[in-house]
Amino acid sequence: MDGYLGYRAGDRDTPVGTFFNPEMASLPRHVVEALEHGPQAGPTLPAFDGVAELLAEGYQQTESGYGRLRDGGICVSVRTDMPGVSPHMWAWWFGWHGSDSRRYKLWHPRAHVSAQWSDGDGDGSYVGRTSLVGEYLGSSFTRPAIQFVEPSVLGLNPADEVTICARLGSSDIPVDVGWLVHHVRPTPDGAEMRSRFWMGGRHVAVRKGNRLTDAAIRPIAARQLPDPRDLMVHCAQEMNHLAGFLPALHSRFNDG
Repeated sequence: MDGYLGYRAGDRDTPVGTFFNPEMASLPRHVVEALEHGPQAGPTLPAFDGVAELLAEGYQQTESGYGRLRDGGICVSVRTDMPGVSPHMWAWWFGWHGSDSRRYKLWHPRAHVSAQWSDGDGDGSYVGRTSLVGEYLGSSFTRPAIQFVEPSVLGLNPADEVTICARLGSSDIPVDVGWLVHHVRPTPDGAEMRSRFWMGGRHVAVRKGNRLTDAAIRPIAARQLPDPRDLMVHCAQEMNHLAGFLPALHSRFNDG
């Protein structure tokens, strides 16, 4: 899957080209404060086994933060406030952006390189499909495979909210390394997204493997995990950036 960073002349002449903006807003103050604080103690971070707590009212102890866990894995959490955005716009976005790299680049114009669905099909539902992307996390280029699943797989069954869940793995080798959850709930002035990433440690597994293969690959996978700080910055940047024009994008391209 070839690609390049940013837009080229012909890309700007496409219908989505008018939405490409390489000038990104500053990080929200609460994210900056979390970065200034540095890594958090593992017990203060959201627990994977308690992922269903995302659906409860209120907030968890660490809504924005990162750290390393005792099993060698990492955890990252980010809260994004989105005035004027509704949760269903994000459900539409995840089904729409993955079939065209130029759409994917709108999300993070300084880091996203390419995107395509593994089934080769176009727009539609994202659940049950795998998005193969190329992107930078910090200065490191990565090629993850994002395998979207029903929220019920993780015990999440939101009502008037949107929850995007995916198994995270590699596009190059048959190994999965973690999970992501983006929970979007309405607020009085729009919506807020609460993102969670758990990677490494017990979440590493060879696809169609067994306990022996999983145990063998974990030390190797641990050396390939992203820097959790870079992951937090990337998530905060892309979610805040897209939220700024998602209502206009949805109004222009949503076909109902």
